[in-house]
Amino acid sequence: MKTYARSARVSRHIRNHLAELLRKKIRDPRLRAVSITEVDLSPDLRLARIYFSTAGDKQAVTNAEAGFVQARAFIKRHLAANLGLRYMPELRFFHDTSLEYGARIENLLKKLGGENEEPHIPSDE
Repeated sequence: MKTYARSARVSRHIRNHLAELLRKKIRDPRLRAVSITEVDLSPDLRLARIYFSTAGDKQAVTNAEAGFVQARAFIKRHLAANLGLRYMPELRFFHDTSLEYGARIENLLKKLGGENEEPHIPSDE
């Protein structure tokens, strides 16, 4: 897929503003341990897929999704005020499973490598 510079720039702004909103203004305890990992914006800037990760089990993910659904209008209002876009994109929130997947692969590689081997330390040469 072709990347669009404006889309990437607006995605970055949405991610930064949303992270700040989560840190400073949103008081929902379901969203306390949530971090925004990526914002994927459609080329026409009409749809924003927001990926998040959270510490905890499946219940924490479900709670975070419910928190985002409840806070969606608040988030959209604050983003619209800060971004200055003609149309505010529709916000959709998705749990990012890439961190868990990466941790699982790392554990599998450690098991395959064995516990007795010395860790590889890259040299400066």
